[in-house]
Amino acid sequence: MDLTSINQPNKLEMKNILITGFAGFIGSHLTEKMLLSGNTVIGVDNFDSFYARSIKEKNISEIRNNKNFRLYELDLLNKEGLISVFETNRIELVVHLAAKAGVRPSIVDPAGYYNTNVIGTLNLLEAMKKGGCKKMIFASSSSVYGNNKKVPFSEEDNADNPISPYAATKKAGELLCHTYCFLYGFNIFCLRLFTVYGPRQRPDLAIHRFAKLIMEEKAIPFYGDGNTERDYTFINDIVNGIIGAINNLNGYDIFNIGESKTITLSKMVSVLENVLGKKAILEKLPLQPGDVQRTYADISKAQRKLNYSPSFPFEKGIEEFINWFNKNY
Repeated sequence: MDLTSINQPNKLEMKNILITGFAGFIGSHLTEKMLLSGNTVIGVDNFDSFYARSIKEKNISEIRNNKNFRLYELDLLNKEGLISVFETNRIELVVHLAAKAGVRPSIVDPAGYYNTNVIGTLNLLEAMKKGGCKKMIFASSSSVYGNNKKVPFSEEDNADNPISPYAATKKAGELLCHTYCFLYGFNIFCLRLFTVYGPRQRPDLAIHRFAKLIMEEKAIPFYGDGNTERDYTFINDIVNGIIGAINNLNGYDIFNIGESKTITLSKMVSVLENVLGKKAILEKLPLQPGDVQRTYADISKAQRKLNYSPSFPFEKGIEEFINWFNKNY
């Protein structure tokens, strides 16, 4: 995908940006955009084995040789390693994307998720404090809302009832960020990202997984009656939301970054079938523990304060994803 086609927000004022999880789905897109904007990017990633390293290596194949990019293969639990990165580089801003992801795997390994997502975030904040960097964008998740009855979800809604360990770790990360803003004068925006899709989407996520199974004429796991809803948000819009947050960073705040429209599971499968030109085989299964009924973002605050304006219709986004998928299948 040609990143120059992404709507160009105001020019970034930051020059030396550290991006954790830079080799992943969102991180690789954001890193490319930062480099295109003339920034120096310090990339930190531990290449977690949650999915194949080769996928991440392909994500960053055009990043590695950029003269304004520096790579550190490093785990967030390595406190001394993180401190060294800040000692070696004059970092002005951190975009913290690295995390153990996924609701269902977090139920199997809650301790692993807590260590990486909570202790890892704490280690990063401490390294920032020692290194004199007080600006961060923290990638939170719509999962913190749990089964919120009120829709669309607003940042003012109570988010104290997560229903998965993953969601709980993201809420804990937000609270840690608030604490460091209060105690040490940090400026941190927490972005609650709603279901992100597009080229380079992780292979475990539904759109990617379903596309592969449909192409292979294998049954897709279809949980519930098909009426669960997700606020699918295209990667271009997510990147622009992050950049809007960077450009307006001041104090502590929380923002929803979503599309503000919902797509049912049945509709998502139907759009995939239409774009792929193949019929899906459905394996009907009960709803999974930890899965929420719907995600639906109220983005009025981000529109007002971050100049955030998502523009990718779902069908067009799926076409972009399938174009990438067909080249990499």
